Amino acid sequence: MGQVPSATRALRVLRFLAAQPEPVPLERVTAAVGIPRSSAYHLLAAMVEEGFVVHLPDEQRYGVGVAAFEVGSGYARQEPLQRIARRPLATLVDRVGQSAHLAVLHGRDVLYVLEERAPGRPSLVTDVGVRLPAHLTASGRAILAQLPAAQVRALYPDRSAFVDRTGVGPGSPSALRSVLTETRQRGHAREDGEVTPGLASVAAAVLDHNGHPVAGVAVTFVATEGDADRLADAVTTTAATLGRRLSGR
Repeated sequence: MGQVPSATRALRVLRFLAAQPEPVPLERVTAAVGIPRSSAYHLLAAMVEEGFVVHLPDEQRYGVGVAAFEVGSGYARQEPLQRIARRPLATLVDRVGQSAHLAVLHGRDVLYVLEERAPGRPSLVTDVGVRLPAHLTASGRAILAQLPAAQVRALYPDRSAFVDRTGVGPGSPSALRSVLTETRQRGHAREDGEVTPGLASVAAAVLDHNGHPVAGVAVTFVATEGDADRLADAVTTTAATLGRRLSGR
C-alpha cells in the first residue's frame, strides 16, 4: 500500500465513508482502506480541510462532507452515463425493433434513468424515474450478478427483503443465489413475466474500469414473440460498448 498514490488513498477513503450508514471512527477507516493509523489521520485531516470529510470531535467519528455532496450533485447535473448511453441505446432499438432501457441499482431497487421506445411495441412500466425490485428485473439481476456475494447478502439477508409483483420470481436468499449463478453462467440476465405478465426481458451489466457494475442495459419484448438469444447478444454488445466508453477506451 506504500506505493499507492495519495489521491488513490483519498478516493478509497471517500468511497468507504460514502458507503456507511453513519459516521465511523478512525479505526474503521484504517481497517477498511488498509493504511496506517497515522497516515489515515493526516489524510482525513486534509480531506476535512477541503470539505470532503467532516470530523465529529465529540464522537471521534468521520463522515462525508459537503464538498463530496457537491461532487455528487455535479454528476447528477451532467448525467454522463445517460449522455454516453443515449446513442448506443437508440442504435440497439433500431437493431432489434424492441424497446430498451438503462437502469442503475438503488438499494434493493433499480432506477430507470434512460429509455428508448420502439414503435408499435407494448407499453411498459419502465419509464424514466420508475423504481422496480432489482431481484425481479433483468437489469437488476445483471447488476447483482456482478456484485460481491457479501454485498448481495447484505442487501437480501432474509425473506423479508423480497417483494412480489406477479407471483413468480425468487423469494429467498437461496433462490436469488441460484438465479444469479445462472445469470453469470449464461452471460446475461433474463426475466419472464416477473415484472409484467406476458412480457420478458434480457439484460447485461455495464462494467466500469474496475469491473464494477454501474448499470444494466435491457430489452423488453412480448415473451411469445421475441428471440431471447438474439436479443441477449445485442444487449451484451451494447453493454460492452457502454463500458468501454465510460472507461474512456
